[in-house]
Amino acid sequence: MTVWQILGLSRAPLAAFGAMGILWGTYAAVFPDLKAMLGVGEARLGQLILATPLAAVCAMLAAPRYGALAGRIALPVAALCMALAFTLPGQTASLLLFPLAMMACGAATGLTDVLMNARVAQIETERNLHLMNLCHAAYSLGYAGGAILTGLLRGMDWGPDWVMGAMGAIAAALALLTLERDGRITGLCKPPGGTARPLGLVPVVGGAIVLIAFLTENAAENWSALHIEKTLGGSPEQGAAGPAMLALTMGLARLAGQGLLKHISPYRLLAGGATVSALGALGAALAPSPAFAYAGFIVMGLGSSVIAPTAFSLVGRLSAPEARARAVARATLLGYFGYFFGPPLLGLIAGGLGLRFAFVFAAVMLAAVWALAPAMARAGSARGA
Repeated sequence: MTVWQILGLSRAPLAAFGAMGILWGTYAAVFPDLKAMLGVGEARLGQLILATPLAAVCAMLAAPRYGALAGRIALPVAALCMALAFTLPGQTASLLLFPLAMMACGAATGLTDVLMNARVAQIETERNLHLMNLCHAAYSLGYAGGAILTGLLRGMDWGPDWVMGAMGAIAAALALLTLERDGRITGLCKPPGGTARPLGLVPVVGGAIVLIAFLTENAAENWSALHIEKTLGGSPEQGAAGPAMLALTMGLARLAGQGLLKHISPYRLLAGGATVSALGALGAALAPSPAFAYAGFIVMGLGSSVIAPTAFSLVGRLSAPEARARAVARATLLGYFGYFFGPPLLGLIAGGLGLRFAFVFAAVMLAAVWALAPAMARAGSARGA
């Protein structure tokens, strides 16, 4: 199968991953301006964005039912709502309205993420292809592009309202590309009659690995700009380059690693990626200048690039065919506790102990993957996989 055929088959989830990456890359790069607009410190800002995961979790719980009812338009509608939601945080400096705007972002992201990961898992199984790394690369490259463009716009004195509005429009255009003639996601809900097999430990252990990957990855992406600008004295353009370098490295590494699973055990890949990522996080924490911080983020991106896609792919392949979409949805739900709770958690740590210690905490969390990787293998063996 040619590259163009693979891109055509995965067009809808690729567009959704890319749109989500652009939006969160924009948010990470404009984060210092949002902080200045609100006039709060790190700890208070962490509290304000703590409402985001609450909405995301509720949306993720509702995603399987919504996906089953909406059919082929489920992913396009969710992706479009996500693009519109991300125009909101830059429009208000109110400490009451800003958390509501972030809740809208969290809810739309949670809904979209469950659906696009389930859609990728379905295409992988139906076509016997490895597409998770490719789709997650689209997120990372979109994130890098969003962060870089946001840095340029900030350098031109664009405010967060115009920046987030413009990037939301770009994401909305990508959302329109997610519409498929036959895009219904099967297996999202239990079959009638209560005959569904239990999902077992595979999505739980896989979700825990994704949780750690997303907690450290998204927290680093969200706080790296502030770390470079506040701790290391960098400019807005230098600050935006932090999350951009992390995401760009992850995107390129995921593209290069698309065929790695054919040659390396996925469990060794998980442990090795966590080790490399932890070393990068420590490098960013100890960096004396923006240049050294960039090196740390590049190493962190290389390691983190393989963790979440490998764990998602394992969940899909180790689960029973009729329960695959539900298993991926559950792993996504568990994993995105890290995605959403990571930034506010590191914000609280940074407020009390400083941003350097926050990245040390990320390195410690990554070390837990060494224990979870063999646990994933045992869970798969228990299901007869």
